[in-house]
Amino acid sequence: MAARASVAAVTGLLIAAAGAGATAQSTGTPIFEAPYRAFAQSEIGISLAEPGSGYDLEGSYRAGLTRTIDLGLRGGLHNYAGHHAPTNALLGADLRARLVTHTESFPMDGSFTLGLGFESGNHATVGYLPIGFSMGRRVLVEGSQISLVPYAQPVVTLLFGDGSGTDLSLGFGLDARITPRLDLRFSAAVGDISGVGFTAAFLH
Repeated sequence: MAARASVAAVTGLLIAAAGAGATAQSTGTPIFEAPYRAFAQSEIGISLAEPGSGYDLEGSYRAGLTRTIDLGLRGGLHNYAGHHAPTNALLGADLRARLVTHTESFPMDGSFTLGLGFESGNHATVGYLPIGFSMGRRVLVEGSQISLVPYAQPVVTLLFGDGSGTDLSLGFGLDARITPRLDLRFSAAVGDISGVGFTAAFLH
């Protein structure tokens, strides 16, 4: 019952956050990370995001380094809204390390996240250094092979290069493992830049 309630609560927060602010991971897009990997060995993902001005299209690859640590690489394009608006290149890497495992007294799993990435174009390059902590719990859907991971991820992002400052955001996500080979993910956040994101990940 508690697990079902947590799914409903996070889903409601996702809907509320879709119209609010967001900033996110190594490429500045509103794509967040669940507290643990969905894959056994690796995954390939395709992400589409609307970060408040234009849209992002990215590809990603993620693999396990150890039993509790995995690394992801991502790259793509950010297309700004408007006629003759510029298109910037995106490139980044994200590390996730599992630190907390749920117990009877504490029902959540948690992971530390760290990223480094860049957005480059129109004679400028902005660097991103996001530091976050993701907490959630996998929920099995009765009578099916589907599992859900609702989670929240506060992130502090340091900007450098042709940008400077600190962005603060609280990301919310809902990952749905439809089959052992397919994971569908939705994310949104409250924070400095509006946006939502969707990812299809093919698991191996």
